[in-house]
Amino acid sequence: MPGIADKDDSLVVLGDNPLVMETPESLLDDDTTPTRKFFIRNNGLVPARTPDPDSWTVTIDGEVRNPLVLTLRELKTRFEAVTLRMVMECGGNGRSFFNPPAPGNQWTNGGVGCAEWTGVRVADVINAAGLKATAMFSGHFGADPHVSGGTDRQAMSRGVPIAKLMEPHNLIVWGMNGRPLELIHGFPLRLVIAGWPASLSTKWLTRIWIRDRVHDGPGMGGTSYRVPIAPMEPGAPPDLSNFKDLESMPVRSIVTSPADRMHFPSGTRELVLRGAAWAGDEDVAEVNVSIDCGATWHNATLDAPRNRYDWRRWTARVALPSDGYFEICSRATDSRGVSQPFAPNRWNPEGYGANPIHRIRVRVG
Repeated sequence: MPGIADKDDSLVVLGDNPLVMETPESLLDDDTTPTRKFFIRNNGLVPARTPDPDSWTVTIDGEVRNPLVLTLRELKTRFEAVTLRMVMECGGNGRSFFNPPAPGNQWTNGGVGCAEWTGVRVADVINAAGLKATAMFSGHFGADPHVSGGTDRQAMSRGVPIAKLMEPHNLIVWGMNGRPLELIHGFPLRLVIAGWPASLSTKWLTRIWIRDRVHDGPGMGGTSYRVPIAPMEPGAPPDLSNFKDLESMPVRSIVTSPADRMHFPSGTRELVLRGAAWAGDEDVAEVNVSIDCGATWHNATLDAPRNRYDWRRWTARVALPSDGYFEICSRATDSRGVSQPFAPNRWNPEGYGANPIHRIRVRVG
C-alpha cells in the first residue's frame, strides 16, 4: 500500500479496505504531529500518483458567477500561500468507547493529528469565482476510486454550509509539515476544513461544487456523519427526523506522556504529565488532571496555540502519595464551559462524537 512503508511501526491498523490506521496516544507527544505518525482514514482506494502535480486541476463551479478550473501551479501563483498548524480529527474518533458498540472502525483516541498545512485559503479561491446569492452549501469531490474499484461511483462526497466553507482557516493545501503532501495524505492537493470531521477534508481534491441546497453526496444524510438532536436510547432504532450533521468536533484531551501501563521505580513521588487538548470550533479553556479517577483534580498548564484550530499542549506535575497502582485522567473544558464526560454520552448508531476523559494506568514500585 502506498505510504505505509513511511509510517511509524506503532500505528494500529483498524481496516485494510479501505486503509485505516490510528496513532497511539503516546505517539502524539510532539507539538506538530510528524507525518509518519499521522493517522490514516481512507474512504476509497488510493488513486495513482500523478506524474505532473503542478498540472493537477480543481474545478470551482455551481452557484458561482465565474466558474474556475485552476491548476496547482495557478493556485500557487495566483493566491497568497499560508501555513497553519491545525488539528484534523476523524468523526468516529472514540467510537470504541460506546456501549452497545457502534459498527465501524473502532477508534480509541488516535484518529487525530495536528500538522502544519501549507496552501491557499478556500475563501480566496471561492471569492475569485464569485458567490451567487443562491449559494448555500458546498460539495467536495476527490479522485479516490470507490472501494469496489468502480470509477463511476464516488467514494465519499461531503460538504458544509457556505458560512463554514468561507471560514478563513479552511485551506486547499499541497504541503504538510514543510514537504509536499504524501500520496496517502492526498497528494497533490487536498482540502482542510478546520474543526469539523476529517471526512470533509477531501483528499486528491478535484472539485468544489457550490450548491443551492444541502449536498446529497455519499456520506451525507441518514445517520452518516450525523448525531441525534435529542438524546436517544443506546441501541434503539434511529428516528431520522431527530438527526443533524456532525459539525464542530467535541472537546477532547489526551495524556501523551507517560504512556499507558508504564512502570516507575519504587519511591517515585512525582510524575510529569504531558498531553494535548482541542475543541473543534471552540477554544480550550482549561485542562485538569487526576491521579485518583476524578476524586480530586489539579490544573494543568496550557501552552498558547500558534493559531486558531491548533491544539493546546499542556503539562502538569502531580505528587504521588506512595508506591502502587494509579489511574491518571485528563479532562478538558471548552470556552463554553462544556467538559469531557466520564463516560461517552449521546450514543448514536454510527458512533460519532465519543469523547470521555482519557485514562492511563501506571505502576510505581
